[in-house]
Amino acid sequence: MRKRFLHFTIALLLVLGLTLPALAEEKKEEPKPYFSGAVAGLSQYIWRGYELSKDSVVIQPSLTVGYQGFEANLWGNLDTNDKFTKADKTNWNETDLTLSYTYDFGPVKLGGGYIYYALEGVEDSQELYLKIAGNVLLSPTLSIYREIANYPGWYFNLGISHSFNLTKEITLDLGAAIGSQISDTDKIVKYDSNLQPTTDKYDGFHLHDGNFSVGLTIPFGKYFSVKPVLAYSVALSDDAKNRIRGTSLSDKNDFLYGGIILTAAF
Repeated sequence: MRKRFLHFTIALLLVLGLTLPALAEEKKEEPKPYFSGAVAGLSQYIWRGYELSKDSVVIQPSLTVGYQGFEANLWGNLDTNDKFTKADKTNWNETDLTLSYTYDFGPVKLGGGYIYYALEGVEDSQELYLKIAGNVLLSPTLSIYREIANYPGWYFNLGISHSFNLTKEITLDLGAAIGSQISDTDKIVKYDSNLQPTTDKYDGFHLHDGNFSVGLTIPFGKYFSVKPVLAYSVALSDDAKNRIRGTSLSDKNDFLYGGIILTAAF
């Protein structure tokens, strides 16, 4: 099932990549379609505060096709020593397809979309999301996610970011975000102080995780850039600490990780 999904989404992006430029040429209007690809090599896979890899490099490629606010993105995770799904080998364990639309109102960008998470070892997930971003100092962003498939619940994320020019082309990129997770299912429960699962849903509006990052964007050539990045993720409440430690691979609730991201945009 996961392989069929991967083949379908790759075919979809290829079709979009071939047809959108033709549509733009026919209509002769701006903005033009765009295509971008990226590959990240990171020391760890951390998602919403959770540790999804341990003691292995993860390779995360991404492809995006966009036109006039519409985007289709395909993202994947290759764990070079997958302990999360207990494979203990190199394993492609996640493929995500995101379909989205963003409209720019001037000082505010409003966007939303759909995400399908094709996962190895656990049930697949699907989310709808809404994102509001300010085109102002620190670029504040509020993102709201609603899981609609196997793990019903909410995730809220509030973030800020800013880039400083170190040279004419190289920028120093800083980011910070906090998140809150609310579960509507007994598949996602609270953990007690002994790190044992309880029968209580992981609900209530409390802080879940914080993520802080620093990176350098270094362009080279006409279309490419490389970005070394360092990030720190930490649980922000007692409930979050217990749950993240109870479900982690290393009995921790904070993680320092980093790597290199190579990007090409056309």
